[in-house]
Amino acid sequence: MEITRRQAVAAAGASLLGGALASGKASAADARAIADVVVVGAGVFGAWTAWHLKRRGLKVVLLDAYAPGNARSSSGGESRVIRLSYGGDPLYSAMARESLTAWAALSDRQTLPLLHRTGVLWFSPAGDDYMARSMAWLKANGIAHLAGDTAWLRARYPQIMFKDGESGFLEEASGALIAGRGVQTVVADAGLTAQRVQAGLPERLSDGTLRVGGVLARSVVYACGPWLAKLFPDLLGGRIVATRQEVYHFGPAAGDGRFSPPALPVWADFNAGDIVYGFPGLEGQGFKIAFDRHGAEVDPDSQDRRVSSAGVDAARAYLAQRFPGLANAPFVHGRVCQYENSSNGDFLIDRLPGFDRVWLVGGGSGHGFKHGPAVGARVARHVADSALPVEPRFSLASKAAVQKRTVY
Repeated sequence: MEITRRQAVAAAGASLLGGALASGKASAADARAIADVVVVGAGVFGAWTAWHLKRRGLKVVLLDAYAPGNARSSSGGESRVIRLSYGGDPLYSAMARESLTAWAALSDRQTLPLLHRTGVLWFSPAGDDYMARSMAWLKANGIAHLAGDTAWLRARYPQIMFKDGESGFLEEASGALIAGRGVQTVVADAGLTAQRVQAGLPERLSDGTLRVGGVLARSVVYACGPWLAKLFPDLLGGRIVATRQEVYHFGPAAGDGRFSPPALPVWADFNAGDIVYGFPGLEGQGFKIAFDRHGAEVDPDSQDRRVSSAGVDAARAYLAQRFPGLANAPFVHGRVCQYENSSNGDFLIDRLPGFDRVWLVGGGSGHGFKHGPAVGARVARHVADSALPVEPRFSLASKAAVQKRTVY
């Protein structure tokens, strides 16, 4: 790995400071230079973790090899779904509800919104168990929603071709988050500027202080998304896997409002875990569609970011079946990002083995963006309270090397 002159100078300075601390000769100025927490990775998990730590009054240093919300991260790009329905899963539904409140509060303080409350429409064959459990959770928790059969769907959304026997429901207060700008806003709202550093493994000095990326700290949080497994290959190789994911944007005809809010919400075509989802036109980006299926394994640094012609053709074929008004719409742009998948879709929030004050946070698995506020709050609680038990589903021990997705 090539080290720049600036990184070498920073590392040398940190080494001298670390030696002074270890020998007990650190000056008061040296002691003040120690951060409470270094957060490595300024994606949505890292940004919200830093935000919550700052709210606790801690001195936080945020590092990122590129920049917050950059195009190669899993947190970049135009938009992400925020929905509460998780098949009745109390863990993720509760976290999504907590996060929706936080995103809304942050969005309300901005000139440009981060949250578009378009609603989220789910539809599937009638009797789908996941859908039934989702609606039961919405009802039990007093979440505003509407539901109906095929006739209801067709009457309400005539621009979509629904199949006989389908039913659906609309989460009324959910919708879409603006991704890259959202992450950048979280960092700015925390009063932080991410330092552009390619951080390596943590070094523990003799006095217990940690050094990473040339910075000294008492605790470290690695929230590196698809780079986690690259940084810790022996530990996470095969347990956090980055896969190629393409999204496509098509342009409705001039003056056609059927595919923009309020006529169309965010939507998800759900069929036993086979999900196609999309967004109405937001902020001039056109109608967005994606297939929620794991693509090929990739390297987040070097993968080719051009969408494939086969992917565009598959998206257009789907439009012809479900959104015939867009069957001949021009392809206006696309994007290639990645999921960083755990074996079953559960997040990773646990300590690095051998380090009591180093945390690994990731495994967003394609559904993690919305949960940034709740993940950040949870990690901040762990940093503040060493006795707080790790959620078993988020533990390192629960992460296997065989992909078998169970969280949607």
